[in-house]
Amino acid sequence: MEMIIDFPGGARVDAHFGPFTVPTDQPSYNGMASAPTPFATFLASIGTCAGIYVLGFCQQRGISAEGVRLVQSLEVNRMTGMVSKVKLDIQLPPTFPEKYKTAVIRAADQCAVKKHFETPPQFEIEATTVPTLASA
Repeated sequence: MEMIIDFPGGARVDAHFGPFTVPTDQPSYNGMASAPTPFATFLASIGTCAGIYVLGFCQQRGISAEGVRLVQSLEVNRMTGMVSKVKLDIQLPPTFPEKYKTAVIRAADQCAVKKHFETPPQFEIEATTVPTLASA
């Protein structure tokens, strides 16, 4: 999948792919807080990915997802400022079948974003010069 990243103004940096745009903003770079920061968007991808797996689990078994939610929290290493642990709490309503509690945890554990942490990709960053189009 190719994404085009552009700079629409201020501290906005947006990602475009297919018919979608994911806007980000960075208040610490004089942004207007008009969108989540790139890092917040990254963190949201973890919880929403796990949520997709939980939702799919419920749908496959005909279990209502009403009242089910995930609460994501972080532990941060004070020395490095880096996230050291991501915690996901799948909060289930009293009507959720007890026999599926362990299985729904296993479903969330299949999250593709999480799996990429376990086997992280290599990064390759380069800069190319793109010719400008001549005015007609």
